[in-house]
Amino acid sequence: MKTQLNTNTPKTKVEKEPPLKGTLVSVLFLGFFLIFTWVSVYFLFLNRL
Repeated sequence: MKTQLNTNTPKTKVEKEPPLKGTLVSVLFLGFFLIFTWVSVYFLFLNRL
């Protein structure tokens, strides 16, 4: 009884990466919000001195 090696291995499909434009916009918006919040609190602090 011979054992056969499977020489017809299926090639793995290369899937396209999803577009990351939404991620970039979300990160930029979050960064802008954080910077705006910190600057606002800082100026509020300076105003109350």
